[in-house]
Amino acid sequence: MCQLDNAIRRCRTAHVTLTLTHQGQPVVGQEVVIAQQGHKFLFGSNWGESTIPLVNGELSGWEKELAERRNEHFLGLFNQATLPFYWARFEPQHGQPDTRRILNTARWYAEHGCALKGHPLCWHTLTADWLLEMSNQEILQAQLARIEREVTDFAGLIEIWDVVNEAVIMPVFDKYDNGITRLCRWIGRIGLIRAMFEATRAANPKATLILNDFDVSPAFDILVEGCLEAGIQIDAIGIQSHMHQGYWGVEKTLAVLERFERFNLPIQFSENTIVSGHIMPPEIVDLNDYRVEEWPSTPAGEERQAQEVVTHYKTLLSHPAVQAITWWDMTDGGWLNAPAGLLRCDQSPKPAYDALLKLIKGDWWLAPTSMTTDAHGQVIFTGFLGDYELRSGSQRIPFALNDKGESSLAIQI
Repeated sequence: MCQLDNAIRRCRTAHVTLTLTHQGQPVVGQEVVIAQQGHKFLFGSNWGESTIPLVNGELSGWEKELAERRNEHFLGLFNQATLPFYWARFEPQHGQPDTRRILNTARWYAEHGCALKGHPLCWHTLTADWLLEMSNQEILQAQLARIEREVTDFAGLIEIWDVVNEAVIMPVFDKYDNGITRLCRWIGRIGLIRAMFEATRAANPKATLILNDFDVSPAFDILVEGCLEAGIQIDAIGIQSHMHQGYWGVEKTLAVLERFERFNLPIQFSENTIVSGHIMPPEIVDLNDYRVEEWPSTPAGEERQAQEVVTHYKTLLSHPAVQAITWWDMTDGGWLNAPAGLLRCDQSPKPAYDALLKLIKGDWWLAPTSMTTDAHGQVIFTGFLGDYELRSGSQRIPFALNDKGESSLAIQI
């Protein structure tokens, strides 16, 4: 673990010589306070099922109180939120998208200092049923129009998108018929990815566009390689790690990172799950096939989850290619009814939440630190990359640490 901590310091911190000047002259003997305001690294989670109706004024009583508790814990820990754009739920009736409610929610998160990601723009699961009435060409045009509408409507709020989700399985998906699998069979994986990325890029050239998948076998990195060779501009690789069948461990996690780092692209661990109850049987191939009415969190499971969460986050943060980690779900009982939350159903924090809070806002955070400038008007400190504030008397001056290693900054007061 010490090796991971040292690697984190090397790739996530700056050792800063900060010079304070006034009218071009160094300010000597000045007391200042350096305070971190935010992380450059994206620590996030997906939306809460209760957050959207809470923000839109649709909850009251106990449900409202639970949602408020969840949001308080969310904002205390995370700086990124992933919002839902599953087509079947976003536009169940053709031409009637749920834009207003999701826009209100996006604005709420943004006002509370969170970066936003949209998930997903193109996916064969939870896609619109009404696509089945269309020809392949009509499905393509509807999908491209949906991308243009959503990405344009949310520009300035959502600047990160999971553009295509789970393309490896997309053309061979056979659990039920759907328009996107039909489309992928018709134009192929790379043809579909090209069309979706080009449409998203045209709608918002500033956005970060991600190709996201749960398949961490060679099939995915071969697909990434094929896309890049075809000239498709992918901004980041999204990797899911739903560990319902047990924690991957450091060795497997680093092996996955090693395979994908060869593309010299940022990596976002886009969906991370570690359960605090019993482990799903290993013979289950498709996690969606495991359905239980009750999957309780246990005290022993919560302690194990906390230890594994700490190791998982340290492993990812120690690798310079990783730029984001998204937890999935914030509260127990979400996907597959699993006890995968950092919060219990009553929104009380589990040990895993407390352990992450200690890391993100403790070990990986520079608390307000008082210093006095030397004879050269300088103070020297080490901080995690992110946003900072220098306080001098009544002045509050923002600055950022963007690059690891030795750094020199000058601030005029």
